[in-house]
Amino acid sequence: MARVGYQDMTKNRVSAEDRQRLIDAAQAAAKNAYAPYSQFKVGAALLTGKGEIFAGCNVENASYGMTNCAERTAVFSAIAHSGPKLEIRAIAVINANDAPCAPCGACRQVIYEFGPEAIIFFPTAQGWKEAPLPELLPEGFRLK
Repeated sequence: MARVGYQDMTKNRVSAEDRQRLIDAAQAAAKNAYAPYSQFKVGAALLTGKGEIFAGCNVENASYGMTNCAERTAVFSAIAHSGPKLEIRAIAVINANDAPCAPCGACRQVIYEFGPEAIIFFPTAQGWKEAPLPELLPEGFRLK
């Protein structure tokens, strides 16, 4: 099991340009969300260690437990395209309702699997927040 300390976060800076690219891609993905039950359309976009961006949206299901969040959709899409050696540098999350929207606990753990040092951008009631993943998931783990 590997853990990452906060002191390691300084090497994972994301440029303002990449941050905006992530937010734009997440906004575009949110438009494709399938949210007939909650009407809460969410988009996410991740930046890989190779500089690629992959987006995803939430997909609801009548059996709520089968619903998939935007963040996990983006991660799974990136793996389907690039393979299991995915390295996530950053991820942005946004919703079409202009509401605060941080990744849920399950998404935080999935992101940790591929980006324990990832920077997360998400809207709060006070505006956009940038947080290192270990701040949002202090006890994240990997079985490696």
